[in-house]
Amino acid sequence: MADRLGNLTDQTFEREIECEHGTLRIKQAKVGDESCVVWDAALVLAKYLQKMHLSTKEGLANKRVIELGAGTGVVGLFAAACGAHVCCTDLPGVVPLIELNRGVNQHMIMGSFTTASLKWGQDVTAFQPSPDLLLVADCIYYEESLVPLVTTLCDLSDFHTTVLISYEERTTGNKPLVEKTFHQLVKEHFTVEEIPEDQQDPVYHSPDIHLWSLTRRS
Repeated sequence: MADRLGNLTDQTFEREIECEHGTLRIKQAKVGDESCVVWDAALVLAKYLQKMHLSTKEGLANKRVIELGAGTGVVGLFAAACGAHVCCTDLPGVVPLIELNRGVNQHMIMGSFTTASLKWGQDVTAFQPSPDLLLVADCIYYEESLVPLVTTLCDLSDFHTTVLISYEERTTGNKPLVEKTFHQLVKEHFTVEEIPEDQQDPVYHSPDIHLWSLTRRS
């Protein structure tokens, strides 16, 4: 593992992101797909989590959190920096980048932070019981992934789980149809509330980035 992460370090560039206790240093891969860089929707969600933590009495301390499609792990690291117990998941090829960022930012983790491979639509028994928070940042992208993603959202959540989803609205190609289809699938199983910009971080928000809070339908 050390050799693999060492080789990965040579292929990354760094982005510094301020959070409550200091600065997160997020390694991004020079070569790879969408999972290898920090997207704006991830920062919107991460900063919203920080605002939640600072503005509520209980905050995120000791909350169980699972992130799907974590990419660089920046959202999960924000949650862990707020004291949550976080498991960041993605496909096996992406997990080493998350592990690299865990190592770089270990001193920032106030709760706990683990990683695991998880392909949407597959068995989630290993991740039970359901977490307090289930996080998804900018994963509404490919039509073929929508049903597996919603299946995993359902399998991992119960009536006590809050699902937070951020995504950037895209208008090219089939992206409007993909987003519409996702909306329809999610609303079959969840009650959806869109979080307005004035309740988000005062800097990290955008009319093109939507932030949803989902709870399971009874």
